[in-house]
Amino acid sequence: MAVVANTSSGAGDHEIAPVTTLRELALAAAAPAALRAAIRIGVAEALGDTPVPVDRLAKKLEVDAGVLERLLRNLSCYGIFADTADGVVHTSTSALLHEEHPQSLKHWVLWVTEPWTWELWPHLEHAVRQGGQGLFEDLYGSEFFAHLHKEWPESTEVFNRSQTELSRITSASIANTLNLGDVKTIADVGGGRGYNLAVLLEANPHLEGVLVDLPAVVANPDPRLRPGGALASRARVMAGDCLEGIPVEADVYLFKSILEWDDERTVTALRNAVAAGRPGGKVLVITNLVDDSPEVRYATGIDLLFLLNTNGKRHTLKGITRLVERSGLRLEGVQPIKPLLHLVEAAIPR
Repeated sequence: MAVVANTSSGAGDHEIAPVTTLRELALAAAAPAALRAAIRIGVAEALGDTPVPVDRLAKKLEVDAGVLERLLRNLSCYGIFADTADGVVHTSTSALLHEEHPQSLKHWVLWVTEPWTWELWPHLEHAVRQGGQGLFEDLYGSEFFAHLHKEWPESTEVFNRSQTELSRITSASIANTLNLGDVKTIADVGGGRGYNLAVLLEANPHLEGVLVDLPAVVANPDPRLRPGGALASRARVMAGDCLEGIPVEADVYLFKSILEWDDERTVTALRNAVAAGRPGGKVLVITNLVDDSPEVRYATGIDLLFLLNTNGKRHTLKGITRLVERSGLRLEGVQPIKPLLHLVEAAIPR
């Protein structure tokens, strides 16, 4: 019996694909490392509209030309930067690494490649064997975000900027989807610096809004929401922790991309909205459902990262609806927000 496949035949050629797939996947960590390095040395901002030879680009960035060429060669495999006869140029994908791009993901890429992520990934085996509960606390002695603010303040700033970037990409679609015509007040719970709330207020001139998040986050809100800002007359900024209580009564409570904790904390946050609101009030959960995502590799990957840092998760449709009902809310419907998100609408029982 032949042990080695005869790769000279057409049939044998098909045997190469699984080997190639596995070899590339096993070295896939090189791609985020290369992305991070390219961002940190400033490649995206150093390129303009015309090709730049690698040696000139390296001189501008004050880096080694030979290693820079190797770095860019790896990234070009993924359509990030391109090497032409005249030099290095942007692609539509690498352009998103530029800080000034309207759909920039520069800080989001930095966030998911921060040094602490590389410390956590080797512990995935332990999480699979034992469950993720308490993993981060066992490693570092405190809860993830508390540790982040205390020990890695620069990473906290990266996180805040990354959330604003994601809001820039999705907020217009959210504003177009939400029917807030009969709503007087909306509380954006865990709304970061308030970019999403500002877009909702701009789209709904009758609406008043409250931004609620941790003190360190709301200390530097979106300029439109600050005193003297364009939306200041219709906006309030309040410090609060939705796991402890929500310090405002509103017609609608919005949870956008934050209920990605474990089930118990998710239920706690939703119950706090029920306690803060009035009967008949609405609770809106906006999230990317892992079982109905057009970006399944992203959704399942971020799900595993949440497991390791906060013992959190990306919810399935069945999972989030069950948690909504457990919290005492009445589920009213689920609909997509194109292209990436879902809206889960619930009401506080009368």
